[in-house]
Amino acid sequence: MRMPVIAGNWKLFKTIGESVALVNELKPLVANNKGVEVVVAPVFTALSRVSDAIAGSNIKLAAQDCFWEEEGAFTGEVAPGLLKDAGCSHVIIGHSERRQYFGETDLTVNKKAKAAIAAGLSAIVCVGELLAERESNQTFSVIETQIKGSLAGLTADDFAKIVIAYEPVWAIGTGKTASDAQAQEVHIFIRQLIARLFNQSVADAVRILYGGSVKPDNVKGLMAQPDIDGALVGGASLKAEPFAAIAAFNV
Repeated sequence: MRMPVIAGNWKLFKTIGESVALVNELKPLVANNKGVEVVVAPVFTALSRVSDAIAGSNIKLAAQDCFWEEEGAFTGEVAPGLLKDAGCSHVIIGHSERRQYFGETDLTVNKKAKAAIAAGLSAIVCVGELLAERESNQTFSVIETQIKGSLAGLTADDFAKIVIAYEPVWAIGTGKTASDAQAQEVHIFIRQLIARLFNQSVADAVRILYGGSVKPDNVKGLMAQPDIDGALVGGASLKAEPFAAIAAFNV
């Protein structure tokens, strides 16, 4: 059985104080969640304080990005080891906003994923197609290219630290959500691709999340799909109650 993951990507929102207040409000709401891994991803400046705030709880901490070197003359970058030191267990890599605005490529995603794993972090590796790509029937070819490039050179053992997030770019922040069937179609394609590239055991074990306007009123349908193992939540993770409701999809 794959443990579902509900991860909240806070993007560029929340001061340190607001971040701590949010997790303090969230903690009792998810304290009794069974069989679900709950993860929050604040901004870099709040990571250490949020780590302190969630100590002893069942909430885990993710960063929203990392660099692929541990140290050096790389002004403005944050190494995976520094994230680990700040209390992170996870890091989001290759989010479509990083690809769209900051030049992230499958090659840099691959380097970051390997560095994250080497530092002992779990890498939430994001893939997803643009609206134009979906409308021109390129979804599967785009996803295959991204998966092959982003996960190149990983071993079967490395997959213990890999989570894949499928986020159709056209559904991020738009209010649009892939239908349950559309999401499942891509998730099973990813799982079958992982089986071909690695092996069936890896494919059976890897967790694949859906991201793209996930809310309390659509999460149950998505999570009922056999190959959807959780959600990477954006806007609905910025308030404790809706995020907690999403994390309680199985209640």
